[in-house]
Amino acid sequence: MTAIKVWGRITSINVQKVVWALDELELAFDRVDAGRQFGVVDSEPYRRLNPLGLVPTIDDNGFVLYESDAIVRYLAASYGKAPFYPADIRHRAIADLWTDWQAKNFSPVFRVAFFQIARTPAAERDPALLAKSLAESEPMMVMLDRHLSERPYVAGADFSYGDIAPGLAVHRWLHLPFERPSLPHVAAYYQRLKARPATPNAFHLPVE
Repeated sequence: MTAIKVWGRITSINVQKVVWALDELELAFDRVDAGRQFGVVDSEPYRRLNPLGLVPTIDDNGFVLYESDAIVRYLAASYGKAPFYPADIRHRAIADLWTDWQAKNFSPVFRVAFFQIARTPAAERDPALLAKSLAESEPMMVMLDRHLSERPYVAGADFSYGDIAPGLAVHRWLHLPFERPSLPHVAAYYQRLKARPATPNAFHLPVE
């Protein structure tokens, strides 16, 4: 089997999801910088692979797939084993729930704060927009903190693919400069994730 090909700049949170999953599964892959300053995504060949013109996209020996969470689930189901791909369907459902929590609940409300802090010059920021985004995203992180008060990882006792998306959300939450409440279970969770051999590839990158 040839190496899986991945298109996407490594500073993209969605590309980081896929790279983290590949590293956890110890799968060989070749990554091509694409998106933002690297271009590529608007080219005709790329649009034939991914008509959305976004990253990441993968080619797994002729099977092309885009959308980061779909890719992570595909990799986990194709190449993973328990506990990364939980044997219990209910544990997999919880892993999916927290994957969707990042995409559908946390990121939509935190995105404005991220862009205001990470990509907007301080003099051009909108304080009202920033405050609103932080106020709306804080309850989402409190929700995760409560969930983690009863288990070390989102799906239970073991790390699974369901920890990748929320883990990267926590990384951004903790590393952008703003005042945040003390969330001890989220903080402890982040330390557990940092201790994993595959994790530093995502966690040691700038938040941008």
